[in-house]
Amino acid sequence: MELTGIHHVTAVSGNARANVDFYTQLLGLRLVKKTVNQDVISTYHLFFADGVATPGTDMTFFEWPDVPPHQIGAGDVTTTAFVVPDWPALEWWVQRFDELGVARGEIEEWTGRPTLPFTDPEGQRLELVVGERDGASPWSKSPIPVEMAVHGFAALHLAVPSIELSSTFLREVLGFRQTRTYESPDGSRRFAVFETGDGGLGTEVHLEEQRGRRRAQVGVGGVHHVAFRTPNEEEHRHWRERLAGAGVGVTPVIDRYYFKSVYFREPGGVL
Repeated sequence: MELTGIHHVTAVSGNARANVDFYTQLLGLRLVKKTVNQDVISTYHLFFADGVATPGTDMTFFEWPDVPPHQIGAGDVTTTAFVVPDWPALEWWVQRFDELGVARGEIEEWTGRPTLPFTDPEGQRLELVVGERDGASPWSKSPIPVEMAVHGFAALHLAVPSIELSSTFLREVLGFRQTRTYESPDGSRRFAVFETGDGGLGTEVHLEEQRGRRRAQVGVGGVHHVAFRTPNEEEHRHWRERLAGAGVGVTPVIDRYYFKSVYFREPGGVL
């Protein structure tokens, strides 16, 4: 059995209308589904992806207007990174963000690839990363030129209390493999990169140890959970059995109608 990469990321918004405007009109993703949170049916669940909702391109949001802002900490998804095709596209996005008042950082390369950090209006921490990623189909009605379009996920960055515990879980239970490490320019932050499936963009998890920090509290502007792909339902059921056999607290298989899920937390607390 092998997980084949990132499936989706589900985050929290406090304003569905503004959320749709940002992810469709500014970032150029397609609103592929507007439904409700099946566990809290009074709230929206919005799905943004490429033109055909390719697995590995879906950024989804629960609209929870009454919850407080996200509190960062350990057990947190610190950044969701998307792929753009090349350096000129990244420079084009810098200009677009500046013209439209999007909060951004500078282009950085210390992660191993040219990377542009930015945030959505609610503080959701995002990046654009230069690279190649197969299988994405940019939305034909997007306001973004196809040569500049976002091509799905690049990587997930997780802050955990113990990199040893979380990395052991990724390797020994979920079957990831560690491929490299890197540091921030000042040497104060260290990261370990793990890949699954064929590896590369769309399969990566970057772990950062944040020992001693308080636990993150999920709220507006934060990530609720991340999901990984299995190739078929049979393997999906086997993964549930594997997790339970490893002593992990895991839900039954839950039918979300357009996919099936099992939920669990890795040792650092990320769902």
